[in-house]
Amino acid sequence: MSSVSTVRSDAPREGPRTAPREAALSVIAVGTTIIGELNSDGVVKVEGTVTGSVRADRQVLVAKGGRIEGDVFTREAVVGGEIRGAILADERVEVQASSIIEGDITTQRILVHEGGEVNGHVRMGNPQALTQAAQRTTAAPSAEPRIPSTQ
Repeated sequence: MSSVSTVRSDAPREGPRTAPREAALSVIAVGTTIIGELNSDGVVKVEGTVTGSVRADRQVLVAKGGRIEGDVFTREAVVGGEIRGAILADERVEVQASSIIEGDITTQRILVHEGGEVNGHVRMGNPQALTQAAQRTTAAPSAEPRIPSTQ
């Protein structure tokens, strides 16, 4: 004799429940070198070396001893190590006492601790508007006066 059981439910069937995804933390550890472009939806913490641009939707953290040789695009950058490239941060950049930045910074707010080095231009305001203005400026013809030849 075999037994068959039937389960009936009038409740609507739901697919697998998925929790809202939190932004991930990606760590480039001491002794690790990444060569190429690094992209993240969340936070990137660099304790090692990245040679190439770094894009992180939320935050880029460069620990003391960490190094990025390329441009950084993020909402917030906290630099305790070294960046050799431009930083474009939508909201905020923090330059800690142990850091060296060799490149331009574009952001709305900046905090530079005593001892932190910035060797480049700092542009403050809406980074998107500043970027668009810079693109228009570089695309415009040169305004240098021409000296007529005297031949």
